Amino acid sequence: MRIAILGFGREGESLLKFLKRAPAYKGATIEILDQKRDKNYLKNLTRFDLICRSPGVYYNLPELVRARRAGVKFSSATQLFFDLAPCKIIGITGTKGKGTTATLLYQILKAAQRDVHLVGNIGQPALASLGKLNKNSLVVYELSSFQLQDLKASPQVAAILDLFPDHQDAHRSLREYYEAKGNIARYQKRGDQVFVLDDNARARRLVRRGGGKVNLINLAKFKLFKPSDLKVVGEHHYRNAVVAASLAHSLGVPQATILASVKRFRGLPHRLEMLDSPSIHGIKFYDDSGATNPAAAAAAIRTFAGHPAIFLMGGASKKLDYAPLVRASRAASPHTIILFGQNGREVAAALKQGKVPSQIILTSTLTEAMKRAHKVVRESKFNWSIILSPAAASFDQFRDYIDRGNKFKQLVREW
Repeated sequence: MRIAILGFGREGESLLKFLKRAPAYKGATIEILDQKRDKNYLKNLTRFDLICRSPGVYYNLPELVRARRAGVKFSSATQLFFDLAPCKIIGITGTKGKGTTATLLYQILKAAQRDVHLVGNIGQPALASLGKLNKNSLVVYELSSFQLQDLKASPQVAAILDLFPDHQDAHRSLREYYEAKGNIARYQKRGDQVFVLDDNARARRLVRRGGGKVNLINLAKFKLFKPSDLKVVGEHHYRNAVVAASLAHSLGVPQATILASVKRFRGLPHRLEMLDSPSIHGIKFYDDSGATNPAAAAAAIRTFAGHPAIFLMGGASKKLDYAPLVRASRAASPHTIILFGQNGREVAAALKQGKVPSQIILTSTLTEAMKRAHKVVRESKFNWSIILSPAAASFDQFRDYIDRGNKFKQLVREW
């Protein structure tokens, strides 16, 4: 049997270790295909019996389409884990907030002394945890559209967070992107459950297709905690905390344990993370580098409505509509928006066309943007908030959103 591991990042490395140990693949020839090793890594895929695709390798690449049509069997680390996990899986997806929600739920379940494991992009690779699981374990799995797109299984407990356009550089259409998210509930059986906020119309439509029980969460009726109880700011963080709490409650966690965990939770790095500010009176810095699309940045803008705020935005375009960003900026009217990166001019044009009243400054790099922010602060005496919330991917100037956020943190230290 000839097996290809397509994409050799963190998940691919974990998959290789698993395949070498698994009795079912004893004697198989395993080949690693990765663009960092060979620019022609997608050639002649039909020579393999099984190809395990990593999430970073897009499902719709022409070479993959041709291989599937030729009868090559495809799988993934995610599919293998779902096939083999002996316990209940709680899957969480959404456009943004899935890592935060999964982490908070994991911390709640830990506080309840459950045997819980956090896997996915935010935790350890799923296959690496298999040997630690038993029938009483719980797995909290953060699931992206790239993992869900060709997954033929659904977790026993699922949640879909807010959905809005994203990844249109990878999916063929917005419909395809949403359909991939919907796979988290599509294969559920009777006795399974899926949770969505009742004002999340897109998710409500998607989850009706599965066989599990649909649980609609009404924010107005939720009374266990309020936004001011959280250490993280932003309505989106509150919404995600409510989903995490609802999932925990369904798993039998006492309300007191849920409340205490929520009140302790400090959020994740690069998700509207308040930084330790330098010794300059009245300035607060927030790293929201994980806001890689316009709707995510719009959530940050709405959070600071009525405050003297400077937003740093820009990066690599994901072929998304900037309308959500324009609407939020027009309504919240941040004092200054400083743009940098590959799509800086594109965003500036959209903001100006949308008659956003903010001062708009165009620069080339994040370093230059911070210098311009420093100049704005010197010229006006306010209790400023300076927020990196790019509304774009990072790959024009950085390795990833983490690298971009860390650069911002360095610039804050040097302020």
